[in-house]
Amino acid sequence: MTELENPNAPSSRDAGPRLRAQGLRWQPPQGAWPGPHPLQDGLDLEMGPGLHLVLGGEGRGKTALLGLLGGVLAPASGALERRLASQAWPDPLAEALDGQLSRAWLAAEQARHPRWNAGVASRLEQAWALAPHLDKQLHMLSAGSRRKLGLLAAAASGAALVLLDLPFAALDGSSRRVLLEVLEDAATSGRQIWVMADYAPPPGLEAALFASRIDLGD
Repeated sequence: MTELENPNAPSSRDAGPRLRAQGLRWQPPQGAWPGPHPLQDGLDLEMGPGLHLVLGGEGRGKTALLGLLGGVLAPASGALERRLASQAWPDPLAEALDGQLSRAWLAAEQARHPRWNAGVASRLEQAWALAPHLDKQLHMLSAGSRRKLGLLAAAASGAALVLLDLPFAALDGSSRRVLLEVLEDAATSGRQIWVMADYAPPPGLEAALFASRIDLGD
């Protein structure tokens, strides 16, 4: 496997962030998957700025593909080029964070991302009514509120690569509408790659908004 992470590397196409993979293959750890075949096998893709969609049924490798693109998982073979200055995949749902104050977790995310957009963070904090929860420990928040906190951090991060795993899970109707607006903005981004993984295309987003679509099957 070849992985390149050089945000200053020249490109014949553009100078923005870029993900390219050729023949990407990933095998889950022994015993972690009952089937005989790897979840990703010979996958080719190219992603530039905009919104990208990864679809697949339960156990088809959606989260694994995000992990590969984010450099968290190592492929068994194939070439992966990641020309990125930064990335965001915040997960306030992790049990290890249960005792942390929401405000402190959000401050740590802001410190991690030099391109943090305080205006976006403020608007989403208000739209998702998160202010009353910021001085609570994360375990005191509902799953929906914790997800919204993570989505706020992702949207405000300004990172070159933003990864979203099942972003609509546990959101009510009004919160989903706010997220749709966030994703519509992401689709027009000229300097960020957004990759969202879900079981099906989210209702309310036009298919034309997605720069690419990867279907891993049911």
